[in-house]
Amino acid sequence: MATTEHPPPSRLRAWMLEGLSDMGKGGGHTGPDAQPEAAHKGQRWWRVMCLTGVDYFSTLGYQPGIAALAAGLLSPIATIVLVIVTLAGALPVYRRVAEESPHGEGSIAMLERLLSFWQGKLFVLTLLGFAATDFLITITLSAADASTHLIENPHLTSTLHGQQMIITLLLVALLGAVFLKGFLEAIGVAVALVAAYLALNTIVVIVGMWHVLTAGHVVTDWTSALTTEHGNIFAMIGVSLLVFPKLALGLSGFETGVAVMPHVQGDPDDTEENPRGRIRDTKKLLTTAALIMSVFLIATSFITTVLIPENEFKPGGQANGRALAYLAHEYLGNAFGTVYDLSTIAILWFAGASAMAGLLNLMPRYLPRYGMAPHWARAVRPMVIVFTLIAFLVTWLFDANVDAQGGAYATGVLVLMSSAAIAVTIAARRAAQRGWTIGFAVVSAVLLYVTVANVVERPDGVKIGACFIVGIILVSLLSRLARAFELRVTSVTLDDMAERFVRDMASRKIRFIANEPDARDKAEYRDKIDQIRADNDMPEQEDFVFVEVTLTDPSEFEAGLTVRGEVLHNRYRVLTLESASIPNALAALLLHVRDETRCIPHIYFEWTEGNPFANFLRFFLFGQGEVAPVTREVLREAEPDRPRRPRVHTG
Repeated sequence: MATTEHPPPSRLRAWMLEGLSDMGKGGGHTGPDAQPEAAHKGQRWWRVMCLTGVDYFSTLGYQPGIAALAAGLLSPIATIVLVIVTLAGALPVYRRVAEESPHGEGSIAMLERLLSFWQGKLFVLTLLGFAATDFLITITLSAADASTHLIENPHLTSTLHGQQMIITLLLVALLGAVFLKGFLEAIGVAVALVAAYLALNTIVVIVGMWHVLTAGHVVTDWTSALTTEHGNIFAMIGVSLLVFPKLALGLSGFETGVAVMPHVQGDPDDTEENPRGRIRDTKKLLTTAALIMSVFLIATSFITTVLIPENEFKPGGQANGRALAYLAHEYLGNAFGTVYDLSTIAILWFAGASAMAGLLNLMPRYLPRYGMAPHWARAVRPMVIVFTLIAFLVTWLFDANVDAQGGAYATGVLVLMSSAAIAVTIAARRAAQRGWTIGFAVVSAVLLYVTVANVVERPDGVKIGACFIVGIILVSLLSRLARAFELRVTSVTLDDMAERFVRDMASRKIRFIANEPDARDKAEYRDKIDQIRADNDMPEQEDFVFVEVTLTDPSEFEAGLTVRGEVLHNRYRVLTLESASIPNALAALLLHVRDETRCIPHIYFEWTEGNPFANFLRFFLFGQGEVAPVTREVLREAEPDRPRRPRVHTG
């Protein structure tokens, strides 16, 4: 609701806020494209798969090494367990998430519907904290791993040794610069990177398998050592289940897959209410990515386990965090190995792109709508700067160490996947789908076990996640407090009767009485008019229209306002409204009436009894309290021009 004119913004401000949209005003879209969703045609699903794939597929850069450290000789078997959980658990869960939440909000939106009031907001903020952990650590961990691959290259080790922090910060800054310029075009870069990286990995896998087949003793040595160490297959499976939580990084990518869902093109007849084509193609995206990754995970875990000496996986070893790069140099020469390193570095760096896209699609959908972020948080570029600075801080705190960030990354991934599994279980139960309910419940139990085991094993992850949660909640509450007196009604609509009341009053002085509805009998309205006349020393010929606001969920921040008119007891005209904040609703109505009639309306209140500070807290938390002065303050902020400001009277 524009109530006053502002000077044109500076060129820098206009550039920074380019594409700013208001989600409360008709579901505007915010995300890396920064365009209204209706105008955004999207990309083919396989291209968007490459966008999320730069995160998912890039884990091949470090996942085989992590599996070898965690499971040792059992790495291939433990990886098969991981693939089973991926295909039979995570994939069905996120296919259902795509169906239930097709606008990129993910499972958080599904769980948001279960809770209202402040407990719902705090629950969402907690999940956003874990999402921030997942996505931001993806950016910093991937950049740190890219710098590790760069430094460990035989041609560059002597030159770049000891420069990992600087290189990592430069890679994070470069990623931020890509988003400041604009991102949709970069999907083409993601396609090229994923195609090149998967092609190079295919070559490494084929060559590795050839060496395994031509050196038959390698497999027999591995199986003999495996049998000696673990006895039988059941013991191996049991140990694999125990070490499975340490391999959880191999499950990453699903959350970003649904977070970037708004970029999927879908069908020409898709609507925002029913984007069937987008849902179908996102399911293709998730399934194809999971199948490709499953094949590579099993193959790479096998060849790295049987071909690389165990000591090389440990910290300081040449295969630590770069097992496939080790094989590329060992069996295909340093020239091919350098090309492989460059491809790995590029995709690990760009893995942060899908995470940044996820953050930019996710955070602006919740925090500004809750009033828990400044209005500019809906614009892409300011949020890119914020997230880049936070990534700098995280990189510095972790000293750009890949292993140190693994726990926090796994925790964020697993908490989000567990919440997604729980959300789809509830959705299936509500849809009376008994089979799916049982299946999703089993997946939820497995993911919760893995999450708890990971937290017990690496408590630093949940500590980092808790820091993000506390930071988001504190910043959110401070932002909500700073915006307490902001006019946050996005639109005002009057029904025919209400319009008639306003037109009738426009021929004389427009006077409203703010009334808290009680019995709504004749005596209530008669006594209220008598009191207002007495308090303000007004003649009896003056007439009034009552305004009554019914509170909805006071934790909501933005909403449209619908005003209905009615005549009670054949005499008293009453406008009824529903809103999360009484003062905001009244201020919005007054400004709307002023703009429609070009007359300055007056509104009359009683003073609220009680302590002013306690009344302010009631307003802040529950949308009511010190109504008269807060209404006046909202009007003062919304309309700086005093002669044009509606009049507030209190007696």
